[in-house]
Amino acid sequence: MKVFISADIEGTAFTTYWEETEKDKLTYPRAAEEMTREVRAAIDGALAAGATEILVNDAHDYGINLDPFRMPENVSLIRGWSGSPMCMAEGVDESFDAAFFVGWHSPAGTCNNPLSHTMSGKPASVRLNGLPCSEFLLYSWACVMRGVPSVLLTGDRRLTELSKPLHPGLVTVAVKDGLGGLTCCKSPLWVEKQIRQAAEQALRQDLKKARIELPKRFVFEITYKEVKNAVKYSYYPGFKMISDDTIRLTTTDYMTVLRAAVFCL
Repeated sequence: MKVFISADIEGTAFTTYWEETEKDKLTYPRAAEEMTREVRAAIDGALAAGATEILVNDAHDYGINLDPFRMPENVSLIRGWSGSPMCMAEGVDESFDAAFFVGWHSPAGTCNNPLSHTMSGKPASVRLNGLPCSEFLLYSWACVMRGVPSVLLTGDRRLTELSKPLHPGLVTVAVKDGLGGLTCCKSPLWVEKQIRQAAEQALRQDLKKARIELPKRFVFEITYKEVKNAVKYSYYPGFKMISDDTIRLTTTDYMTVLRAAVFCL
């Protein structure tokens, strides 16, 4: 069994301030250690369920957060970025049986994680086919495009609630909650235990029943915090301004959405 894992940091057990997610800050090493521990918990659960090959994409910031020395022998690790539109899902292909997302966060415009955003700090909100567009929505659908079901998601409570209806086989672990600038965090020891159990549970289900089909048409809308960005990115092919601060792209090709996300979010 072959498993793909994409890892982020803003949805790990205790990250609350941006400084904890930035590699040159004093509080970062502790957060990077927890990111590594949560990914390792997901790996251990996958191995317990019979996974024989695992690929991990270190998908936060520069892509050099996870400790390679903590990865088992049958795990490969993607570090850094190629620039592909697959972005946080780079590495996944039709040969994988399942995808995990560990440490992910709520989308831009939501108030239950102080670190909520979608790709960058530019958008005030992002919507895809009328849904609040988290990074998980973007890249779990990228996995669907490759025929791979998303079966595990760990992150803040709001993200798990928004995401559960997207995939029939999705097992979730809510590691923290929040309001405005605060977080209420679970014990990292509890979180790691829950992730391991959830990962094993996610892979022991009938993975064929966890598969979904992509919509036939995509409406991608971005509302920016600064009006000048709406004007600037409206020049990206396919977008048009629909208000002073919002642009819209309509397409039947999901790769077009992913390509636009890389350049316009």
